[in-house]
Amino acid sequence: MDVPPIQVIDLHKYFGALEVLRGINFTVGAGEVVCVIGPSGSGKSTLLRCVNRLEEPTAGRVLIEGIDLTDPDTDVDAVRTRIGMVFQRFNLFPHLTVLRNLTIAQRKVLKRSAEEAGDVAIKMLERVDLSEKAEEFPIRLSGGQQQRVAIARSLCMNPDLMLFDEPTSALDPELVGEVLDVMRKLAEEGMTMMVVTHEMGFARQVCDRMSFIDGGVIVEENTPEDLLMHPQHERTRKFLEAVQHY
Repeated sequence: MDVPPIQVIDLHKYFGALEVLRGINFTVGAGEVVCVIGPSGSGKSTLLRCVNRLEEPTAGRVLIEGIDLTDPDTDVDAVRTRIGMVFQRFNLFPHLTVLRNLTIAQRKVLKRSAEEAGDVAIKMLERVDLSEKAEEFPIRLSGGQQQRVAIARSLCMNPDLMLFDEPTSALDPELVGEVLDVMRKLAEEGMTMMVVTHEMGFARQVCDRMSFIDGGVIVEENTPEDLLMHPQHERTRKFLEAVQHY
């Protein structure tokens, strides 16, 4: 029986007295692209961050390829090497060139030689159409280019799955497409992806499944076509009416 890359079981998360996640059960299968949508403050980014334990779950379990990240005996850093994470704000080192941004983790975590790390970095930059920017510093790149570099940096670690936390929300509208195009290519190549997004058009075209979360619970899950065109819950309908750009 195949073990799903991501399995979340009865996940709860409190910040002080505020319960942000209230018993989430969620699975992403191998090669599946799942988009998580919902209003601000619904808990979707907290859920994503709990998946690789950037946030500590209050209760429940998170399993990555069958390994329980919430087990105190688990080497969380070792499991994280299998997970690529792309943030809203790129998180590139401003004082390092693009190439060094892509090689530093390879050398420190994967113990690759400088030559091997550099070769991998160039290959990943080619995948995101930025090989000519290898010696530039991040400040000289557009926001879209910086986010594509961030995706390439994650790919350098040979992840089994990728997490995206609203990867286009910090970009000017004209730069969104170039990042979504890279994500489309990854989906076509079979990368397992969990994507928190407000880009309904992208979700409709690329995702295998959509989850609408509100108030810390998954209100509705379905195929993009059915969820967007035939929502079953009133809360989903109201949310979709408010984001008319989908």
